[in-house]
Amino acid sequence: MSGYIARRIFSILALTLGITVVVFLIIRLIPGDPAIVMLGTNAGDPDLVARLHQQLGLDRPIYVQYFLWIGDVLRGDFGYSYGQQQSVASLLASNFPATIQLTVAGLALSLTLGAAIGITAALWRNRGVDTVAMGIALTFMSIPGFWLGLLLILLFAVQLPWFDVVGGTSLKGLVLPAVTLGLGSAGFNARFMRSSIIQAQVQKHVITARAKGITRMRVFRRHVLRNALLPVLTIAGIQVGQLLSGAVIVETVFSRPGIGRLLVQGILAKDYLTVQAVVLIIAVIYALANLGVDLLYPVLDPRVGQQ
Repeated sequence: MSGYIARRIFSILALTLGITVVVFLIIRLIPGDPAIVMLGTNAGDPDLVARLHQQLGLDRPIYVQYFLWIGDVLRGDFGYSYGQQQSVASLLASNFPATIQLTVAGLALSLTLGAAIGITAALWRNRGVDTVAMGIALTFMSIPGFWLGLLLILLFAVQLPWFDVVGGTSLKGLVLPAVTLGLGSAGFNARFMRSSIIQAQVQKHVITARAKGITRMRVFRRHVLRNALLPVLTIAGIQVGQLLSGAVIVETVFSRPGIGRLLVQGILAKDYLTVQAVVLIIAVIYALANLGVDLLYPVLDPRVGQQ
């Protein structure tokens, strides 16, 4: 068990190191001089450009720039946003909680609604209920997020003023963005849950339990559902990254604060340090979410920790 945990932690550390290298290089490969872009109309002064190059460390070899940058990141210093005239760390601190709130709400909706639809479809396999449930799941997967968000605003904020239109950070303002973010993933989870349950139902230990006369629901709770949750747990870890990236669209449509909207603003303003920090944060959270999934595997299946 300890060996399994150590291997997973080591792999995540190696992955995180690779993420920092990729994020650092991608930003450096963007055409144009970041200093000239940041200075805007003042870029005609060579002294100002040279001074900003020195402040950003752009006059040093790229490997020196990387080590200086990663050292600052480890201390919580992501640089200074010249576009918004404040440190990138303060921008992240003010916008990050709203994105976490939205992502957690979207993931909770995705897992609960998807599981309910998938279990219903699996228990009534090849019947009318199954067809309707999978039709609903396919519809959820097919709706574009930006279009769904605008539709929900029109129906439930304009025509029926039940929720805040845009910019709401309260519970009422969270409902529509969470539904927009989580509905597509709920459809995918429903189809995946259905397949997992159907595969678990034909396992030998499940057939043996039924042959002993154990009731169908007890077999389902004790043997089928637990085995079916393992692959779904893997998908949940992957969906954390998808939901974080989807928050970029949702936060823009609903004018919510968050790192997704901050990323869009940074790209439009060519605020490279902000873009670099946001991409790094999203990638690291994605890696940590998958680490959490790996550590939960032995809890649901002790055989995993013995490998």
